[in-house]
Amino acid sequence: MGRIIFYEDRNLGGRHYDCSSDCADFSSYLNRCHSCRVESGCWMVYDRTNYMGNQYFLRRGEYSDYSRWGMFDGIRSCRMIPMYRGAYRMRIYERENFGGQMHEVMDDCDSIMDRYRMSECQSCHVMDGHWLFYEQPHYRGRMWYMRPGEYRSFRDMGYSNMRFMSMRRIMDIC
Repeated sequence: MGRIIFYEDRNLGGRHYDCSSDCADFSSYLNRCHSCRVESGCWMVYDRTNYMGNQYFLRRGEYSDYSRWGMFDGIRSCRMIPMYRGAYRMRIYERENFGGQMHEVMDDCDSIMDRYRMSECQSCHVMDGHWLFYEQPHYRGRMWYMRPGEYRSFRDMGYSNMRFMSMRRIMDIC
């Protein structure tokens, strides 16, 4: 089971909210959230409610100031990433609705362009495991959490101007 503590102020100060599961909106617990401490588990935090907006992957440790990441409004929602120990498998597609080139992926990929000669990845089907997608090669730039399921259109998910260029399995023992 995961545990994360959110604080209203930077440097783990002010009122706090102790969380052990997904939370779509912190507003009923805190006026704002500018720092946190991950006691256990792996987490995705979001700068908008309902798991929307910019996302950040957190593991055990202290995060004293989100503004260093460009998150000036703080955290608004979070999702606990369940531990997973099985095989990892997903299909990525060049076009929306599972169209165009398709490749099955079972391990980390630091450059979709170099490995698969795909300039676009606009949909995917995550069969097994939990993954992080990145907007730049070599696991850089903004990231998105993908759990098992079908993702027919990244554009419809609010990622209209995004290009996913690398991906990595979430395998950490947090």
